[in-house]
Amino acid sequence: MRSRRGAARWALASQPAPPAVDVLVPTAGRTSALAVTLAGLAAQDDPAFRVIVSDQSHSAPVDADPAVRAMVRVLRAQGREVVLLRHLPRRGMAEQRQFLLDASRAPRVLFLDDDVWLEPGALERLDAALTESGGGFAGYAVQGLSHLDDVRPHEREAFEPWGPAGVRPERMRRGAPGFERWRLHNAANMAHEAADRGLDDDARLAYRIAWVGGCVLFERAELLAAGGFRFWRDLPAAHAGEDVVAQWRVMERAGGAGVLPSGAVHLEAPTTVVDRGTEASEIVFAGESAQQGPAGPERERREKDERDARPHPGAEVPGRHRLSREQGGHPRIGAGRGRG
Repeated sequence: MRSRRGAARWALASQPAPPAVDVLVPTAGRTSALAVTLAGLAAQDDPAFRVIVSDQSHSAPVDADPAVRAMVRVLRAQGREVVLLRHLPRRGMAEQRQFLLDASRAPRVLFLDDDVWLEPGALERLDAALTESGGGFAGYAVQGLSHLDDVRPHEREAFEPWGPAGVRPERMRRGAPGFERWRLHNAANMAHEAADRGLDDDARLAYRIAWVGGCVLFERAELLAAGGFRFWRDLPAAHAGEDVVAQWRVMERAGGAGVLPSGAVHLEAPTTVVDRGTEASEIVFAGESAQQGPAGPERERREKDERDARPHPGAEVPGRHRLSREQGGHPRIGAGRGRG
């Protein structure tokens, strides 16, 4: 029997099933987007999950909004536990994510930004893909569907599926051979990749990544063993890229993967993180590179020239690769969604 209760059973009293996944949603003042995100979760059948929302809104709490309240009621009627936590003052997104992680108890945790809609069945496919891959996390690249006519085959040249042996540990830093995979997740690139490969809706193709932003399912034990987001104490409150740091640490231990087709749609709402002056990876991995040394001034100059010559503002890149998230209304893929 599926874990989601249908409408015929909404009025029956029952206890929620023990969650196999805790869905962790950081938010701050974006009630309309959050309501859509919760509606996407209400369309998921399995596995059993609990929703934990950490609300850092300065004004009214998010559940003061009628649409958010309605979707919370729907999820609870479906047999989902929904926990709404007010969490102030703001100390930055890394601390916000650690707060959510500390509140979780399920064996897997899905960090889902508050402006991402999941298609029906997306959570079940992602959960199965993580099991099959054997890695520490698996994620969907969030797709900006306003870019379905914006085909960029040159940005998909780095696409590389994981082989039959499954996901393997990988050390990722700026300058590593796989770092340029960040371009894969621009615009609607992965929607085009899935179409070109002729994948069906139930496919679960794991592929190599630089990182994934916005919708990432972790083995909770692996994330905790890698330190979670406890590095927040080393960062100023205004920072970005904390999700990259956590993923790179888990990748070194257990590996990570993106999954095609992606069932995650970005709502293309403006980011709530306007101060991007501090990149978390530059502080946490200070002095490191793929070769255990600094990238060097010539490489930094070349990267800046490439960025200025052809900006792709839909991507989020650590350090000097960082680009604006405004891509035809498509906010940055990565750490900026759902933050205050």
